[in-house]
Amino acid sequence: MIYLLEDDDSIRKLVIYALQSQGYEAAGFERPSEFWHAMGRRLPELVLLDVMLPEEDGLSVLKKLRSATATAAIPVIMLTAKNTEFDRVTGLDCGADDFVSKPFGMMELLARVRTAIRHTRTTSANSEIAREGTYTVGEMTIDYNKHQVLVRGENVHLTLSEFRIVALLGKFAGKVLTYDYIIKELWGPRAGGDNQILRVNMANIRRKIEKNPAEPEYLFTEVGVGYRMAENTDN
Repeated sequence: MIYLLEDDDSIRKLVIYALQSQGYEAAGFERPSEFWHAMGRRLPELVLLDVMLPEEDGLSVLKKLRSATATAAIPVIMLTAKNTEFDRVTGLDCGADDFVSKPFGMMELLARVRTAIRHTRTTSANSEIAREGTYTVGEMTIDYNKHQVLVRGENVHLTLSEFRIVALLGKFAGKVLTYDYIIKELWGPRAGGDNQILRVNMANIRRKIEKNPAEPEYLFTEVGVGYRMAENTDN
């Protein structure tokens, strides 16, 4: 099930039609109150969320989704008429997994939906990113089975996108993964070379994981190239 919260009636009907034509079960809502009522009955696999809404704005809705345990891991794609870097960064800081700027092409939106849902359905049996068991280095542990990252035994509550980044780097611990490689693995080839999403997510990850983000112990930047996870040298 995909939920769309969009107050523009024409856009809402068009997107729902496009999703259903691709075989997705989808429902659209004009107001956040309608959306929250539906969330109480059934949780979706993905949320498409407009920024400008009546009653409360999309960022407020997103923050509520991320703050509740039951909905924290649901991927959210923001739909916004605003295309400034500030607006994109704000949405990503609040926990959005991706964003599409209006006016958008339906093929692009559907591609991003497929990518988000594919990652949601990831299992260790069918994904290049996933692996089984845990990876531990220092006081940090990546639990691939539970999709959690723990530091000193405490869950740091990463968003879905943040966990995917850490999971991928953990799989190749000790090796430098280029920005382009990480972006294409996580957001698909259509994401292009813009690493804004990646940089914002990495900053959020470091704030949650590192004692001092300016002097990281686990996630290192190879300037102009990419990122590297610290390698466990005990084994």
